Amino acid sequence: MSSNPPTDVRPRRRPLRTARRWLAGRSLRTRLVLALVALLALVSVAIGGLTTVALRHFLVGQVDTQLRMGDRPRADVPPWFRQGGDPGRPASRPGGVGPPPPEPPRGFPPGSLAVRLADGVTTATRSTESGSLADVPAVDAARLAALPTDGRPRTVALDDGGDVRAVARRLPDGMVLAVAIPLSGVQDTVWALVAAQAGVAGLGLLLAGTAGALIVRATLRPLNRVAATATRVTELPLDRGEVALAVRVPTGDTDPRTEVGQVGAALNRMLGHVADALAARQASETRVRQFVADASHELRTPLAAIRGYAEVARRGRDEVPADVAHALRRVESESTRMTSLVDDLLLLARLDAGRPLAADPVDLSALVVDAVSDAHVAGPEHRWQLDLPEVVIRVPGDTARLHQVVANLLANARVHTPPGTTVTTRLAVEADAAVLTVADDGPGVPAELRPEMFERFARGDSSRSRAHGSTGLGLAIVAAVVEAHHGTVAVDSRPGRTVFVVRLPNPTADA
Repeated sequence: MSSNPPTDVRPRRRPLRTARRWLAGRSLRTRLVLALVALLALVSVAIGGLTTVALRHFLVGQVDTQLRMGDRPRADVPPWFRQGGDPGRPASRPGGVGPPPPEPPRGFPPGSLAVRLADGVTTATRSTESGSLADVPAVDAARLAALPTDGRPRTVALDDGGDVRAVARRLPDGMVLAVAIPLSGVQDTVWALVAAQAGVAGLGLLLAGTAGALIVRATLRPLNRVAATATRVTELPLDRGEVALAVRVPTGDTDPRTEVGQVGAALNRMLGHVADALAARQASETRVRQFVADASHELRTPLAAIRGYAEVARRGRDEVPADVAHALRRVESESTRMTSLVDDLLLLARLDAGRPLAADPVDLSALVVDAVSDAHVAGPEHRWQLDLPEVVIRVPGDTARLHQVVANLLANARVHTPPGTTVTTRLAVEADAAVLTVADDGPGVPAELRPEMFERFARGDSSRSRAHGSTGLGLAIVAAVVEAHHGTVAVDSRPGRTVFVVRLPNPTADA
């Protein structure tokens, strides 16, 4: 037992899906104009088709009427064509040489045919433009002679001459007579009408498409203004700082009686809510920044005192027990680490407040050499490489802060990579920026951690082992200081290679 496999209909749907996909990437204005033109084209095709069918039916009806009129006996029809007479004995030609050939009735257009079937012999002629008679191929004559003799007009396709409209009758004496009129005139008229309809429809669609495009453009102009307002909002720096969200849709485009007005009014309400939320966020961030700055400033003094008293106690005249000395050293170490954290928080708070940095010429070449030397002392188990150009590169900026950027990047490479890792620091000049690159061949940064690497207190996971503790503020300070210098910092990481790239504008190079 077998059954036919189900027919896969998916290929039939592909053109529709392709059209939908193509339209999905077009503007609303384009889709509306295309829909209008397509609808008009459909209506034009329907009207043209109905008109063409009706005209052809009418013209064929006229041919049928002419066939019926020509099929009736008349005085001017030759005796051999009349019904009646002496059965079985057709009239003879003058001179007694058999019956004359059949001729199409008078008034029939050139190309009409007349066929006679008598005693098994088929005779056929065709009228010409000059009024003479021409022979008809035997195949075409046989087709006409084989027509039913019920007197109903029928369309017959001939090998010589195209389609004809023909009617056949059997006379009382058994003779079959058929006449045919060519449909070439009907076809020419129909094709002329089709060409005229195509030209008129094409011109009409062109004019309708142009007018529709202008009308749709004018109609959608308010929507374009609403979109422009939304675009201006997207260009505002809403992620940080104080934001004055004063952009609104014009009042004329917020009429609730129209669809575009409803969209404009809804966008204005949404922008109002966003502005309130941004104001609340800014107020909260301002309070937090102020608190961090105040706390950092106030903590520096007691931390310095704690560290000083611990050092005095440990180095006093009286010898202290070993466990107490160890505790005092730990107090000094942690107070030093906490002081560093407080200094970092205070620096970030100042940068957030927008305090300007120094803009003195900074010798990046010497700065990088010093930072790599310090990193080599701090991490002798790593391999440190330095690649500097032959020229001295300078940029305007704050020397201490830029040194902190390089030191933090090197410390990040040292802390988060295993011993034996090669860290390469490279300095170069491009057309509009000094480019500092710090690359290592360590295990890399997981993809899920890269988006937040420059966030505050962000820490790597166990894939980048930390031999030392960190505050999680090093890369945040790098990003903040570079941004304050109007530069950029980026990272590219994969297993076996991690590269930090810092670009600082307005470089100069001296030999």
